[in-house]
Amino acid sequence: MPEMPQVTIYLDAETAAKAKSAATSAGLSQSRWIAELIRRHASNQWADAVQRAAGCCPDFPDRETLRDSLGPDTPREPFG
Repeated sequence: MPEMPQVTIYLDAETAAKAKSAATSAGLSQSRWIAELIRRHASNQWADAVQRAAGCCPDFPDRETLRDSLGPDTPREPFG
């Protein structure tokens, strides 16, 4: 079994009660519930370089403008 480091967090009473209730509702221990929450939120982050690049080209055309410049779409084969 892999090493399981321990982390201590301090919560106010109201937040602790909410965490306990949410963990119970999910059928998880508080520790497992918090770990799942961290995994979900920590893994969905864009890289810093991508976040810095967002919006750096205010004159970049929007998707409709880009699509309009391509002309009509190619006719598709019927599906099914």
